[in-house]
Amino acid sequence: MHGLVQGIGFRPFIYRLAHSHNLSGWVKNCDEGVVIHASGINSTLKTFLHQIVDQSPEAATIQKVLCYETNAVKMNGFKIINSKTTSKSKKLTQIGPDIAVCQNCLDDLKTQPHRTNYPLINCTNCGPRFSIIKDLPYDREQTTMEPFKMCLLCDEEYKNVNNRRFHAQPIACNNCGPNYKLKTPNDEMQDLNQIVEETASLIDFGKIAGIKGMGGFFIACDAFNQNSIDKLRYLKNRENKPFAVMFRNVEKLNDQCFTDADELKLLQSWRRPVVIIKSKNKLPQNISNGLNSIGALLPYMPFHYLLFEKLKTDAIVFTSGNFSDEPIIISNKIAQKKLPKICEAIITYNRKIYNRTDDSVVKLINGKTQILRRSRGYAPTPLNSKLNVHNILAVGGELKNTFCIGRENSAILSQHIGDLKEPETLDFFSQNINQFKKMFRVQPELIVHDLHPDYYSTRYAQETGLPTFAVQHHHAHIASCMAEHGLDEDVIGIAFDGTGFGDDGHIWGSEFFICNLKNYQQISHFEYLPLPGGDLAATEPWRMAIVYLYQIYGKDFHTLKLPIIKNTSPEKIDWLLKAIGNNINCPLSSGAGRVFDAVSALLGLCYYSTFEAEAPIRLENIADHNEIKQYTYDVKNTISFKESIKEIIVDIKNGTLPETIAGKFHNTIVAATSEKIVEIKKMSGLKKVVLSGGSFQNKILLEKTCKKLTNSGFKVYTHQHIPANDGGISLGQLIIAAKNRNHQY
Repeated sequence: MHGLVQGIGFRPFIYRLAHSHNLSGWVKNCDEGVVIHASGINSTLKTFLHQIVDQSPEAATIQKVLCYETNAVKMNGFKIINSKTTSKSKKLTQIGPDIAVCQNCLDDLKTQPHRTNYPLINCTNCGPRFSIIKDLPYDREQTTMEPFKMCLLCDEEYKNVNNRRFHAQPIACNNCGPNYKLKTPNDEMQDLNQIVEETASLIDFGKIAGIKGMGGFFIACDAFNQNSIDKLRYLKNRENKPFAVMFRNVEKLNDQCFTDADELKLLQSWRRPVVIIKSKNKLPQNISNGLNSIGALLPYMPFHYLLFEKLKTDAIVFTSGNFSDEPIIISNKIAQKKLPKICEAIITYNRKIYNRTDDSVVKLINGKTQILRRSRGYAPTPLNSKLNVHNILAVGGELKNTFCIGRENSAILSQHIGDLKEPETLDFFSQNINQFKKMFRVQPELIVHDLHPDYYSTRYAQETGLPTFAVQHHHAHIASCMAEHGLDEDVIGIAFDGTGFGDDGHIWGSEFFICNLKNYQQISHFEYLPLPGGDLAATEPWRMAIVYLYQIYGKDFHTLKLPIIKNTSPEKIDWLLKAIGNNINCPLSSGAGRVFDAVSALLGLCYYSTFEAEAPIRLENIADHNEIKQYTYDVKNTISFKESIKEIIVDIKNGTLPETIAGKFHNTIVAATSEKIVEIKKMSGLKKVVLSGGSFQNKILLEKTCKKLTNSGFKVYTHQHIPANDGGISLGQLIIAAKNRNHQY
């Protein structure tokens, strides 16, 4: 059996199923997955095989079943035998992602004497996996549970085939397992009941707590206490970026949010991601700072449930235990050193986290899951490729970094790393590559990187001394989506984002390609505009608004008396115009994100971004989804929105609602994009369209573009399991490199 078949109770499942059919034989873990040797009547064996696929544990993913006839097993009954592994093996099984605590374990919290309120309870169907594993196969001695010797009760359960904890590697209880500790500036406690009560009391009284989670520390405060939230924002240096909120249960979540059946299914799934859903705007305004959506999640660790039993509040702010731009903290020692600057109490446990994982973030677009941040619950589940990607390492980009490592036909995408800016994140990046190389038995022979020469990931690749291969940023975006859907042919590829180094030395970000997995041809893009201040323009959207005004009206734009002109100092505007006129630090950019920035700033929604893509997010947030009108644009050669900007300015001066303007603008981008795609189809005959890039995380843009193209006869492919943003480009890099490498032989 190949796939995700270790660490999710698969061998006990096989054992019980075999016994129900009176089969003889054995089952074991090995490098490539699970091996079963079964003897019995042919008809029974066929039924057994079908039931393995149909009734396997919820978290299992069976990708391949290989069957061979062999001699009958000369033994009575069916057994689980010891695992076998070798570093020279050509095959390797998957490592399971971490799984939310199951309902059976929650029941055991109240019924099993030796596990009464045990905050790290788990079984074969739930609990930590990736976060604690050091090597394969997934056996206790290969995890951070190795120091904790099972007590007699746990050992008995572990060996009892009829017990739900049969061969559950992280098995533990109050007698033998890891334990929690709470520390404040004035006190320290180790009694679990006291810890939970004190933590709940602190949060209810407006304090902030740092708590060790499954893949790292998280920080919590009362989600209904505006002062606590303001304090957390100040101390964490997180000015406006929305906070995620953990709710007590589905009922309390529905009191605050609008949900549909698919969103509820995601929220309650064993992956337990943060799900972006529509808010009823009852929570304090400073949770989401003006956005009508909220990142919601439900409890997924036993400690969360125990905490809510004592909490008076029904929701807590749930944010990563770190400072801005640093990776989530996993070390008790570092947490005790750093988090007191934010938190009044630090709650730890003494089991190590070996692989850090942030909470994953997803949302539903067009009724399909789109992953914005792929980490806990998803990583490191690989993507199967038709290409041989063996011993290729793709190191991704600069922002939202992930890397992707190839073994045979498996593309193994890392968990979310983050922006490669701070030393701590750079260390996480390089250390995590080494851990993946060890766990997955890969020795890279080719390193793939972005074209941008100044990315840290590019420099890392070049400093390895191994052969390197450079991949254009937006080609990688398209290839990542193609790989997700198993496409290996010519397609029309559209990549919209903010920044990517182009072949001509300019900044790309609105690419219309005819491409395949090997190469690409740029057909069109949005018109180039100067980017005054370079990267600074992405964090100060007012700059792009002024650029458009200057390009259209010249210096006479001052006479328009627009709000943005009144709200921006004349000195800043004069400096910007001189920089453009003298071409001082004004690279040319075609980034789609910069057009959204300009319109957002013109509407007064965002002059200065405090988190990535804030201006486009706020523009989408207010847009009227039901608006059907659009502005004028020009799609000759490059695509120009100067006429659109002129008409937007007329609407602003006429007092048209910002919601209407934002809706019309989104429709304009959809219309221009679709018209250009139809033009490319006439030229090429291609009908398959692949959409990628961070701008296609915009629900309005993606849904309306898909609808318009589908109605025009196109087959449209979008991301579902891999981020459309830069968190997915390492997969595209890997696939492109494999295609080019394989083509050489």
